[in-house]
Amino acid sequence: MANKQSLQSKHKLLSGHEIPVIGYGIDSAIMYGNEKGCGRAVQNSDLDRSEIFLTTKIPPGSMGYKPTARAIDNSLQEAATNYFDLILLHAPYGGKEARLGSWRALVEAQKAGKVRSIGVSNFGIHHLEELEEYIQNGGGGEISVGQWELHPWLDHSDIAEWCQNRGIVVEAYSPLAHGVRLREPMLARIAKKYGKSPAQVMIRWSLQMGFVPLPKSETPQRIRENTEVFDFELDDEDMTLLDTGEYSPTDWDPTVDED
Repeated sequence: MANKQSLQSKHKLLSGHEIPVIGYGIDSAIMYGNEKGCGRAVQNSDLDRSEIFLTTKIPPGSMGYKPTARAIDNSLQEAATNYFDLILLHAPYGGKEARLGSWRALVEAQKAGKVRSIGVSNFGIHHLEELEEYIQNGGGGEISVGQWELHPWLDHSDIAEWCQNRGIVVEAYSPLAHGVRLREPMLARIAKKYGKSPAQVMIRWSLQMGFVPLPKSETPQRIRENTEVFDFELDDEDMTLLDTGEYSPTDWDPTVDED
């Protein structure tokens, strides 16, 4: 059960590797422009590289086999690392040929030891099924991780269920909905009941949904607070209240792209 987890707990990935249950590894991407900074942080830390889960993503502008292969090598150089723990396709743009070409480049990079696990971000179910068919027909690799904006006010339950039924770990980016929902009266009532903050309740919801939440904060106190979510458990009534069924992205949502 989720309440037996701790900050040190991990999920086993289909690749055979492990991922922390909450996003306090380092999440970078070419689009974020933070690979060099993340790599420097790893080098300057007192931690062994094996203790850090480092992620990057292939941007829409690098979709297709050759552009993705180049992007992977550039990212390794930018982050000054020998490997990434996870590389995701950032969005399903570019059309089928480009998506599957990018996947082929990820599979080759995985075989070459440049990345340990591979996956996708912001893919709709139709994109996922397209990729699943490609893999099953000899394309290779495995979708170890899928990442989407996920919180009580953004219902992607169909996508989450599709992934979890296949053993794919679901990461929740923007699990705090960029802070725009933290003053919700219902959320405040639940937070008061457990003696926790609204942010902690949202992260706890994500954990109990089986997601890997990626809370973001630059404030040391809030970073610590966001880790203090393993000493309580939301009851069924509160989980039901937080199942709003609402669809209100606070970010982009490429899952609806029909191409």
